[in-house]
Amino acid sequence: MFGFLAQKLRLPTIAGYLLAGVIIGPFTPGYVADQKLANELAELGVILLMFGVGLHFSLKDLLSVRAVAVPGAIGQIASATLLGMALAWAMGWTIGAGIVFGLALSVASTVVLLKALQERRLVESERGRIAVGWLIVEDIVMVLTLVLLPPLAGLLGGVSPINAEDRSLVMWLGLGQIWGTLTIIGVKLIAFLTLMLVVGRKLIPWLLHHVAHSGSRELFRLSVLAIALGIAFGASSLFGVSFALGAFFAGMVMAESPLSSQATRETLPLRDAFAVLFFVSVGMLFNPVVLADHPVAVIAVFLIIVVGKSAAAYLIVRAFRYPRSVALTISASLAQIGEFSFILMVLGAQLQIIPAIARDLVVAGAILSILVNPFLFLALDRYLHAQEALRVSSAPELAASGEAELAPVAGPQEREEEPTKLHDHFIVVGHGRIGSRISAALREQGIAFLVVEDEPSAIRELAAQGVETFTGVAGEKSLLDKINLKGARCLVSAISDVFEAGGIIGKAKAANPHIRIIARAHSQEAVEYLQGLGAQDIIFSDEEIARRMIAEAVAAAEPRAATA
Repeated sequence: MFGFLAQKLRLPTIAGYLLAGVIIGPFTPGYVADQKLANELAELGVILLMFGVGLHFSLKDLLSVRAVAVPGAIGQIASATLLGMALAWAMGWTIGAGIVFGLALSVASTVVLLKALQERRLVESERGRIAVGWLIVEDIVMVLTLVLLPPLAGLLGGVSPINAEDRSLVMWLGLGQIWGTLTIIGVKLIAFLTLMLVVGRKLIPWLLHHVAHSGSRELFRLSVLAIALGIAFGASSLFGVSFALGAFFAGMVMAESPLSSQATRETLPLRDAFAVLFFVSVGMLFNPVVLADHPVAVIAVFLIIVVGKSAAAYLIVRAFRYPRSVALTISASLAQIGEFSFILMVLGAQLQIIPAIARDLVVAGAILSILVNPFLFLALDRYLHAQEALRVSSAPELAASGEAELAPVAGPQEREEEPTKLHDHFIVVGHGRIGSRISAALREQGIAFLVVEDEPSAIRELAAQGVETFTGVAGEKSLLDKINLKGARCLVSAISDVFEAGGIIGKAKAANPHIRIIARAHSQEAVEYLQGLGAQDIIFSDEEIARRMIAEAVAAAEPRAATA
């Protein structure tokens, strides 16, 4: 209800989810939801999100951005930690409290970052790969921090005994407590990665192949979820790796299977539902009193997260000579904090390292930064769109003067999509099983067309065929401006997602009332929805199948009838 209300008010839906959490949280009057259960359900959202990203990632993609992601993430964590320590010192806290507090402000939320990238179809782009690689490095650093915090608690001004099993292993190794703990962490991490990349790459695709051949969609869906959740749980329980990192590698090795696209579709609805619960669980942590009691501190925390941390990330990416568009995307992606920050604060409080107010400040900073993050991306989208328009209009002058922006040394610049020069053309949205056949037929007939697609393998195939292709969300303004809807003759929506199809159909009809629209649907409700947006020809799969089967049945009966 609150998500819908936020959308109607033209606010990010995240704002509605957060407000819902505040209302059912323990710090506001009325009903109080089960916070422990909410956190557990939110964890499922994080696991499924990272699993989905892993399905679109490869080891090659991860290694391709290591040159900027590793030093970049470490440098940005160090910068944010120093800023947090400075604020802690100003508030009279100990150095240990400042370190833990600063680390909590340095790590971005997996859910917020991935949601923003996925909405813009950026996960497979160069910007997306750097952001995800950066996130993975942050994740590993936070795992190390959470494991090292208990043995270091005494030095940081807190108290906590080291785990009994690890203590005996450290003593057996004959190393100091800190080096012994680091050795154990390193061995566990290497063991997990080896198991996943050597055994998992063979076992998981083989398992999916056999389950798929059972013919049961239910078993296939359960198998995908069991692999994602099981590996995430095993990674945490056996190897001390975070749920998110375990799920990411589970997805990455499952991507080796030809069935990875089907696995993505099967987990998508659950992923979206549980990811929403993450924002609700964050809202439940918020105590509004902190805004009145410590307004200056809250503002300072917010500025560290949104300005300080982002500025550090921007400067680091630019130092590696990446374009401004890449640096700004990474900055916007990291201008928020989330789940790891809360976990770190809870552990810091248990170890008596941080004061009680630190947790409230981090939660307030998280909520404010999560609320602002969609607006930062909106501003970034508009800025990049304006820059692209300016670049296209002034390209000859820039080339002549030699003032064009340098391309990155560490990685290839992203392919810039120029607006199409086609007129009176067809627009095919989606290049899956159906869209690819439509494209082939149009090509055979010599009909001018372009394709809107976001699957990397399909884009590569189309590029090899010389087909003009555009990537992005079907209804996104920056994309619509490039495909010349006003001058198009026909729009063919071959995608199964009725809401995404509806987005581009409605905008196509508004831009060009005379455009013919052909779409597919899987239910009578979808047919009515798309008709209401202006689609003239809607192919309803059940009706088409029934019509063809009736024709075949009648044809099969004719010879017998003639013989009789």
